[in-house]
Amino acid sequence: MQLMAFLSRKIPISGFLVFLILMCPFLAFSYDGPLYDFTAYTECKSVPEKPLYNGGIFKDQAPLTQHRISPSSEGSYTPALILQNLAQNTMYCFSIWIKIQGADSTLVTASLMANNNSKYDCVGTVLAKSGCWSFLKGGFILDAPSSVSILYFQGTTDKSINVAIASASLQPFTEQQWRTNQQYIINTERKRALTIHVSDSHGDRLQGASITIEQISKDFPFGSAIASTILGNLPYQNWFVERFNAAVFENELKWYATEPEQGKVNYTIADQMLEFVLANQIVARGHNIFWEDPKYNPAWVRNLAGPALNSAVHSRIQSLMSKYKEEFIHWDVSNEMLHFDFYEERLGPGATLHFYRTAHEADPLASLFLNEFNVVETCTDVNTTVDTYIAKIRELERGGASMNGIGLESHFSKPNLPLMRAILDKLATLKLPIWLTEVDISNKFDKETQAIYLEQVLREGFSHPAVDGIMLWTALHPNGCYQMCLTDHNLQSLPAGDTVDKLLKEWETGEANGRTDDHGSYSFFGFLGEYKIRVQYGNRTANSTLSLSQSDETKHFNIQL
Repeated sequence: MQLMAFLSRKIPISGFLVFLILMCPFLAFSYDGPLYDFTAYTECKSVPEKPLYNGGIFKDQAPLTQHRISPSSEGSYTPALILQNLAQNTMYCFSIWIKIQGADSTLVTASLMANNNSKYDCVGTVLAKSGCWSFLKGGFILDAPSSVSILYFQGTTDKSINVAIASASLQPFTEQQWRTNQQYIINTERKRALTIHVSDSHGDRLQGASITIEQISKDFPFGSAIASTILGNLPYQNWFVERFNAAVFENELKWYATEPEQGKVNYTIADQMLEFVLANQIVARGHNIFWEDPKYNPAWVRNLAGPALNSAVHSRIQSLMSKYKEEFIHWDVSNEMLHFDFYEERLGPGATLHFYRTAHEADPLASLFLNEFNVVETCTDVNTTVDTYIAKIRELERGGASMNGIGLESHFSKPNLPLMRAILDKLATLKLPIWLTEVDISNKFDKETQAIYLEQVLREGFSHPAVDGIMLWTALHPNGCYQMCLTDHNLQSLPAGDTVDKLLKEWETGEANGRTDDHGSYSFFGFLGEYKIRVQYGNRTANSTLSLSQSDETKHFNIQL
């Protein structure tokens, strides 16, 4: 009973699992590795919390600490931890509390120096404040073993900043331990136990009844970008529908596509694409209303200012949102606003807030997202650190914006999985849906490497309890895709496509068959979604459907013959 109570917790705490459910809740096997701790903090505290994992490997052997003179500012110093005997291809998760002196706030970056001067420029960041403790959570994977490494923390301002640290923790996970933890979350967050009870018309339970259960739709949205190239291409349409339950239009809703010349609004292509997705019961994200990058605005918009631009912006929102009210589940309102400020620069600092308010008034049922790149892919981009993203969300919320979702573009190079998970943990403190909105892997890698890294990213996203949907950025064009394709133009799978097909198969229940026990019951463990059930007993049959939604409780379903 104590074990089951522990396993039923929604979010696991740190510690050690003696038994861990893997393939189904009725089969358990011994596991004595660490259980990942999803705890994160975004508030600045007067006293630091206790270290995660009781310090991890620091529990029994505290790290040596030294202070390095900051090369960017004479007289400032940064603390550094001396780490010994770090292994290759091990997931190192670390956390630490930071307090600064010498500035009201500054971005503190954690960097790692390993053997042979191998440097990892950013393995975690925190926007630290003076006079209180801020929580930094990060991680790293070494390309080679390192007998002695230095993990150091440095402010980015030009001022003389002193950094204090407390409650340091470093917890290693082998690749197998990491995968086991992922599978645990998949089983507790993406699946649910179901017990079917079969009885006759008198209520007597029937033993030995034959049961067939088939999943007919999935609850978790997993999709891809599409472009106008899908129109009229029946093989491509069939390929897409067989795999995905969500879509996003790559460019066809963007302002430069719908109104290339002022006053000449044309939604014909977008209408046809919407007709395709709706006809196939596919949900669609709206991307995007505005794009803060000047080069992706219509040329005529770039030449406007003041009242003329304000009028054009108002017309854009009203036209788009009235045309497609209640058709798209999400809208990316002001795309990449942490990197660019085209509208705020011309219309004032309240422009973005006005966009969100107006969009919500026009379509109250649509979820409004802040969509950005380099939030979860890396921490080297000072424009989009996790705390900068969180601060912008809270700023818009304080201004009255209806913020409903976190959009992470997820254009990855080589993924740092412990860092990715740490960033997701911090974003999860906002208690908003998180979507990976434009997942791909850089084409600087060969196709086989792209597939390897893609699988890592998709597994990490699907196994994080705060992630509510995943979209690939793989719209197919005659000349290829943005960075990564799933197929060639003959729809023959490429390595990345094989990876997607493998995971889609792994993350579905498929068909289950069995017979009721002596209590007239049959139990199984299925992925969330819609199911079709067929029960046969002698010459009697019954057909039904049911929905498995997320819950810690076993769902009970009665069928009478």
